[in-house]
Amino acid sequence: MIERVQFALNRIRERLWVKPLLVCLVSVLGVLLASAADGTGLGPGVPDVSRESLESLLKIVAASMLVMATFAVGSMVAAYASASGSATPRAFTLVVADDVSQNALSTFVGVFIYSVVALLALMNGYYDRAGRFTLFVLTALVFALVIVAFVRWVDSIARLGRLGDTIKKVEAATRSALELRRAAPRLGGVAPTDAPAGGRPVTSDEIGYVQMVDVAALQERAEASGLRVTVAALPGTFCTPDRPLATVIVDGGGGVPDDDAAAVAHAFRVGPDRTFDHDPRLGLLTLSEIASRALSPAVNDPGTAIDVTGSLVRLFAAWGAPPHADPEVRYDRVAVPALAMDDLFDDAFTGIARDGAGAVEVGVRLQKAFATLAEVGGPALRASAARHASLALARAEGTLTFEPDLAALRRAASRIAT
Repeated sequence: MIERVQFALNRIRERLWVKPLLVCLVSVLGVLLASAADGTGLGPGVPDVSRESLESLLKIVAASMLVMATFAVGSMVAAYASASGSATPRAFTLVVADDVSQNALSTFVGVFIYSVVALLALMNGYYDRAGRFTLFVLTALVFALVIVAFVRWVDSIARLGRLGDTIKKVEAATRSALELRRAAPRLGGVAPTDAPAGGRPVTSDEIGYVQMVDVAALQERAEASGLRVTVAALPGTFCTPDRPLATVIVDGGGGVPDDDAAAVAHAFRVGPDRTFDHDPRLGLLTLSEIASRALSPAVNDPGTAIDVTGSLVRLFAAWGAPPHADPEVRYDRVAVPALAMDDLFDDAFTGIARDGAGAVEVGVRLQKAFATLAEVGGPALRASAARHASLALARAEGTLTFEPDLAALRRAASRIAT
């Protein structure tokens, strides 16, 4: 349940209308509650703020906030277009979920609604002396909030959508997903054995990507019905009605009831797009796409590919470090395969090695990256690094024709002990 709630909250963060709507509701509530001061007997003890001065102040705020909200939307749309155009469309959701921009837009829209509602209430005699003073104080606080939000937003919008900022966001999202998987390599389940004989394959009627696997729900159903579940589709898998999500068997043999099969299928969240939360391979693939686009003849920016390679080295070095403790098995009736190191390396480095085969600086940086990973990681990381170093060298040797470049590349490749 916690994982489903967190997953839903992350999807809500990717919707631009949610925070502005909440702030608008709070603004309207604040305007209405300001009149409660009239019933407290504070009227004689507070300054008498004239209705005309409040009206002028609220008109200024309303006009300026409408302009600010329009300007914020335009700037954010331009940043989103820049992120999709200069990086990759896969990074769009991370840019949209930027908290500073969403908070700024919410503040501008919310204060605009606040000033309009307060102005209408004031012009219709909704407030007495204490209510007008409370509304004045509230307006001053709101105006200070706008200034703070604007200053923070200006600092953020200068970087939002820029290639370097997008790479950092993708790296952070990938690191988070890798850390979750590193703490629970099998999502809390056990290692799968051979395919269970006589097991019932469970499929989905939807065609799309597995976004999340609710292993806790699988365990709960398995305990209630005496099942053993073997997950066949990890987050990021493209599923079709002919591709099993899982295989289910019943303790002691027998057929798996339809309601149990439906409950197992319901534990797999399937959607049209991949998400970063539980799918670290998407983050690695997105970084690789950013580097490949930078290496295209139209862009010709090997420096970006080198920066992305540095991000990948940091991610794989953290992934290959030994865990602080043995992973806890919380779901003993659910078998989940671990991520394969070769698959992670294929997602991360194949595109860069292919598209950067003709750039000696990219090739040398890749060889140095593989050498570093081979030294800091365990046997699986070392073997994958050596394999990709060999593949990258072979691609470069088939593309480069200048012998000194080839010699430099071979010297860098010789650092990796096979």
